[in-house]
Amino acid sequence: MGSAFFIAWRESLEAVLVVGILYAWVRRNAVARATTYLWGGVAGGIALAAALALAIFSVQSQLGGEALEYFQTAIIVIAAALIVQMVLWMRRHGRELARTLQASASEAADSGRLLGLAALAAIAVGREGAETVIFLYGLGLERGGTDLAAYLGAAAGGLAAALLTAWAMWQGALLMSWSAFFRVTGFILLLLASALVVNAVERLIGMEVLPGLVDPLWDLSGVLDDSAGVGNVVAAFTGWRARPALLTVLVWSCYWLALAAVLHPFRLPARRA
Repeated sequence: MGSAFFIAWRESLEAVLVVGILYAWVRRNAVARATTYLWGGVAGGIALAAALALAIFSVQSQLGGEALEYFQTAIIVIAAALIVQMVLWMRRHGRELARTLQASASEAADSGRLLGLAALAAIAVGREGAETVIFLYGLGLERGGTDLAAYLGAAAGGLAAALLTAWAMWQGALLMSWSAFFRVTGFILLLLASALVVNAVERLIGMEVLPGLVDPLWDLSGVLDDSAGVGNVVAAFTGWRARPALLTVLVWSCYWLALAAVLHPFRLPARRA
């Protein structure tokens, strides 16, 4: 449940940050009825995330056999892609997030359309909530099941921890800037995404959609077994496998090489005139 708790905490913290920025703007500018619209937007975002969760479990209940396997594998791939997209988006836009939100809120207030403020909150909460639903579902499949009660507990714990973390950060109780915090947690999220990628590849190999090539490529279960103890924790957060197929290793390597190319692009030195 550690990875599920981390996902819920990190995603909830982003939503809390956005709502906190908007709430601070509302308090500072004392816009009439703005608070009502803000919290209405938060409620709407939560409702959207809950609707997505119901939709996913409804679809799952209607599927079986190979169709269910394909559906679950697709969710795992989508979860991994969303994690990567979210981390890259925060890396590029995190610094101007507060300024952008405040400008949008000011525009909504100036035009007299406070539904725009509600929409900002609903989109932020709904997006983070929807991503959390997909991430937790994908992680549940990656760990071999979808224990709804356990994952609801992890989500509730993550939300409570996010509220506490945000309060501590705003009070200056944590000796870390928001940018440093999101860089560190973003890297951990990329590790979790790699674990989802590995699970998706293994599922496709098991369904004989993809060839394993060499399976297993090595056997290090005597050194770090991924089925129990510390090895199981490492596997949950990194995609480590003690007995991986060659294709799994190749895809995992391509994942990190692609991220390295995006995050730290190689540039040729400029030629001197």
